[in-house]
Amino acid sequence: MKNIVCFGEVLWDVFPTHKKIGGAPLNVALRLQSLDNNVAIITSIGDDKKGRKIESYIIDQGVNTENLQMDSKLKTGKVQVMLNPKGSASYDIKFPRAWDNIQLNEDNKSITENADAFIYGSLVARDETSRNTLYALLKLAKYKIFDVNLREPYYTTEVLHHLMQEADFIKFNDDEIFEIGEKLNSKTHSLEQNIKFIAAHTNTKTICVTKGRHGAILYYNDTYYYNSGYQIEVVDTVGAGDSFLATLISKLINGDAPQEAINFACAIGALVAGSEGANPEINREDIHKFIYP
Repeated sequence: MKNIVCFGEVLWDVFPTHKKIGGAPLNVALRLQSLDNNVAIITSIGDDKKGRKIESYIIDQGVNTENLQMDSKLKTGKVQVMLNPKGSASYDIKFPRAWDNIQLNEDNKSITENADAFIYGSLVARDETSRNTLYALLKLAKYKIFDVNLREPYYTTEVLHHLMQEADFIKFNDDEIFEIGEKLNSKTHSLEQNIKFIAAHTNTKTICVTKGRHGAILYYNDTYYYNSGYQIEVVDTVGAGDSFLATLISKLINGDAPQEAINFACAIGALVAGSEGANPEINREDIHKFIYP
């Protein structure tokens, strides 16, 4: 069992017909906890009904909430989710919200310093307070995993570059790596060559790129590992990449072989895409049946 800290936004995903608790760092934390890791989250909620519901939910799932801050001025996070006919999501992310105001303190410095892994994204760096807290915690973390999450207009090349430079492991989707590669003056259209370009440019040893229904590619110890994806009827894609990342990280830091890790992660990502919302319950028996029918 590893000690893992997730830093960033928690919020309500509001769909046309319903709402679900989410936010990429929380989705990752919940999946990591379900995979028998010891997980804590550093974030902030509003002092409101929606925030207290999130707090109760996280506690019920067994995630450590000792570094869950409550903001008396800013509201709990909210995202309006729009789904196209294929279940792919687009987002209207409300600003400012409580997770834009995560304060640095001795407690979150201590838990970060003592964790086996620290996972963070790019969206939480959209505003100065949370961004500065993140930058400070990155100086203390032992092993840093950057989950790129490009949501216009909430990122800049300068901030992305800093977050990549700090990382030991970076996860992109295929659109994101090509966009960032172009910003960094990569001259190639090859996915593998862009991976090597960014690895060299940022001195990052491990990079993973998800490719939607076509699976993922993992660059690990100078070797590429591939999974071509699993067939599933998509309900919605919200949280599929988060569960993929959580599973991949859990497998790798607990010593599993890279190919087994990416296969297992792609399977869980597909099962999440075939379910409603970001955090469906998935048991190990379901996963093995899905991979080995």
